[in-house]
Amino acid sequence: MDVIARAASVVLAGALVLMVGAAEAADPIKIGMVAPLSGPGAESGRFQTQGAKLAAEEINKAGGVLGRPLELVIEDDQTTNPGVVLAFSKLAGDATIPAFIGPIRSTQIHAMAPDALKLAKPVLIGGTDPAITHMGNAWLFRFRPNDSYSARVIADFGVKTLGKKKWAIVHSTDAFGTAGMKNLVESLKGLGIEPVLVQGYPNNSQDFTPVALAVKQSGADVMGTYMTFEPDQGIFAKQLRQLGVTLSWVGSPTTVTSTALKLAGPALYGSYAVVDFNKDSSPVAKEFAAKYEASYKATPDIFASWSYDALHVLAVAVGKANSLEPDKVREAILAVKGYSGAEGTYNFDKNGDGLHGYNIVKNNDGTIVFDKHIDFDD
Repeated sequence: MDVIARAASVVLAGALVLMVGAAEAADPIKIGMVAPLSGPGAESGRFQTQGAKLAAEEINKAGGVLGRPLELVIEDDQTTNPGVVLAFSKLAGDATIPAFIGPIRSTQIHAMAPDALKLAKPVLIGGTDPAITHMGNAWLFRFRPNDSYSARVIADFGVKTLGKKKWAIVHSTDAFGTAGMKNLVESLKGLGIEPVLVQGYPNNSQDFTPVALAVKQSGADVMGTYMTFEPDQGIFAKQLRQLGVTLSWVGSPTTVTSTALKLAGPALYGSYAVVDFNKDSSPVAKEFAAKYEASYKATPDIFASWSYDALHVLAVAVGKANSLEPDKVREAILAVKGYSGAEGTYNFDKNGDGLHGYNIVKNNDGTIVFDKHIDFDD
């Protein structure tokens, strides 16, 4: 290499170092996040924040967004409605935050939705009450399939695959559980079936004996459940088995979360569930699970997968919009089609729903076994 060429290469190398240094020194893009760091959902909050942190690390290693790194600003929602309103209010007060990762629990989303509408910035959510994206709030974007789909899969699988006709439905009486119950009743009605029992219960119940007895006395041969909190799921499962109830069970995603499996143990063996995330459902899901396990020495579940996907999709949308302006980011999210995430393939509709199907899995003596994935076009 001659002297001139060597000098030119040194200048070029120096310029690249300066460019990299400038990118690293750029002010971060802050993303607000509310998560249950305390209260009955604290364990799920750990998964949710870890999923988002893993995504942020990957995005930043790849160069960030608009040449800037992402920084999560997390507030504890205390697993309560007042707590989530307060947490979101704190984050909303920072004018430099362009977008937010909201709750996974539908009842909390309903509580904070008026403030999100007033703020008019994108809020990425995991709650599955179908009404959330159909109530005129253009700033909510769902990163899990809603329960109009889960109910159809539960009903179809229980009736057509398991061959069961006498249904008991057990549900929490919050927004999530009530919406799930109503959709399941409607889906069963479409198959010519009227449930023999529809039983609600309040969240954070300490004794499920009356509910378990009602199921036993109903004569049902299959049970569909929409249960919000894992401690409730664990107590109910154990008391149900203590009473000798062994009917088929097809539950909502909480049935196979890591926390529910740990709390219920053998009481959930043999049960089925519809779930949006399963590591064997796709190559992307398998890759995410491997990276999560390597980083956190734990098996990921829905709480980790949806927040991981949400941040990645947000990064893609901001990059496509080449802007942090709320309206431009909103339009870019709605334009996301065919994005392969850990939860599934995202094709956002006009309402802000990105996913339109569920996986069916079975608890095989503590191991969650993937059966199949069902997507809907309508």
